[in-house]
Amino acid sequence: MFGIGRQNLKLLTFTTLYPDATRARHGIFVETRLRQLQAFSGIESRVVAPVPWFPSRNAMFGDYATYAGVPYRENRHGLEVCHPRYPLLPKVGMSAAPWMMALAVAPVLKKLLREGYDFDVIDAHYFYPDGVAAALLAKFFHKPLVITARGSDLNLISHYVLPRIWMRWAAHRADHLVAVSEELKQVLIAMDVPPEKITVLRNGVDAALFRPVERGTMRRRLNMQGFVMLSVGNLVPAKGHDLVIEAAALIPDAQLFIIGQGSCETELRKLIAKLGLETRVQILENMEQAALRDYYGAADALVLASKREGWPNVLLESMACGTPVVATAAGASPFIVSVPEAGVLPHERSIRALFLSISRLREHYPDRAATRAYAERFSWDETSAGQMRIFNHIIQNKAA
Repeated sequence: MFGIGRQNLKLLTFTTLYPDATRARHGIFVETRLRQLQAFSGIESRVVAPVPWFPSRNAMFGDYATYAGVPYRENRHGLEVCHPRYPLLPKVGMSAAPWMMALAVAPVLKKLLREGYDFDVIDAHYFYPDGVAAALLAKFFHKPLVITARGSDLNLISHYVLPRIWMRWAAHRADHLVAVSEELKQVLIAMDVPPEKITVLRNGVDAALFRPVERGTMRRRLNMQGFVMLSVGNLVPAKGHDLVIEAAALIPDAQLFIIGQGSCETELRKLIAKLGLETRVQILENMEQAALRDYYGAADALVLASKREGWPNVLLESMACGTPVVATAAGASPFIVSVPEAGVLPHERSIRALFLSISRLREHYPDRAATRAYAERFSWDETSAGQMRIFNHIIQNKAA
């Protein structure tokens, strides 16, 4: 494959999936990949992460109020991040979102160019609406484009007729596509994208951040007792937190911490009360990665019961802290949980299968140092090198 090439290119990272001052873990995987790329290559980047416009920060409006609280500009880890607003129209929001987003972002890109930041490549994350909006902007500004597919953008949104049509257009308009798993690459191929235009670049794990902790001290500080499980992710139906709660009910000495926020929180709290698990199951809000590391390191297992996934970063984060996992066979999970040191893969997505898999993990619990060593194989260097090869190949072709 083409070489890594020059290191001084200017990148424009474009995505709605990016952390901000109000949402610490929102799209953290995009920020992490970009920071790892910068550390690896020294390239320059600016981030444009649009958010829906909303006039009120009143908590009664839920997620929309959160959007209102996002700063227009911020600096995260030395990276300049801009959050322009775009309108989400009732009824037609899904269909119109790429165009509304592109129209809102175009003045921001014009300003960047006027100020001297003549970016070489637009690096877009998430296919819809982000990837389609990025394709419109790339066409208008005559810039090369790379789009990364991450999971539900292809597994879920592509089932809608109009979004699928425009996603196919964006895929063919882009100079190259990245999929975080082989499964997502096959979805793109089914959309008539030539295989040679797609590169699979898995996510990695920051093993310096996610590392073992002093478990005894941390368990006491976090008030952990018995066999402690974590279920980490947005509180939405596809994540299967309800299945993990039901499985925990079958394990008398189990304590469960659910870490995340989302639309299902009320239903999950009702289920916890119905099963009489108020003293054994807690729901905690999203937290900074360093705090999450402490929970990973102190727990005995991470349980991921997802229906859909792209590349579930939480699995490697947990394993890097020495904590094995139980994960349903969604997305790249079977690839990640492929050795005994990693944990157990249930044979189906059900309460009973989760219970049996947790029991199996307890009976044949791996050495935590071996679990950590396995996770360390998934460094970011391979992914960063792959990105640089793609970017430089595109720039060289443009110059030719």
